[in-house]
Amino acid sequence: MGKFIEDFKAFALKGNVVDMAVGVIVGGAFGKIVSSLVNDILMPVISLVTGGDGYKNLKYVIQPAKEATAEGQAAIEEVAINYGLFIQNIVDFFIIALSIFVALRVVMKFMKKEKEEAPAPAPEPTKEEVLLTEIRDLLKNK
Repeated sequence: MGKFIEDFKAFALKGNVVDMAVGVIVGGAFGKIVSSLVNDILMPVISLVTGGDGYKNLKYVIQPAKEATAEGQAAIEEVAINYGLFIQNIVDFFIIALSIFVALRVVMKFMKKEKEEAPAPAPEPTKEEVLLTEIRDLLKNK
């Protein structure tokens, strides 16, 4: 059991897992910001253009709702295809995808600049390369 716990600790504390956890948390917060952008800023503007509540209330009613009657007939709920909610979810998706794309481009641009500013050190020559260099130098001196 001790080996299992050690292995799990090594796995959970690896850089990739911690980075992924941070990414999930930041992504969740970012998703809330984008949802607020869509619901609180963009959709009210769209509702002015469409002349209503945006896309939320657009639907195709298959069977209208019926109230219960005095004769004992039970109430029937409305059966409808809520295509307005579907359209709003598509708009949400595209705005979230666009936002993530832009954010990733900015991050990648910073990472690229950082790589350009700090060139990688030259790799250490292998034993074979050192030996070949010494042989070359000896042959040159003869």
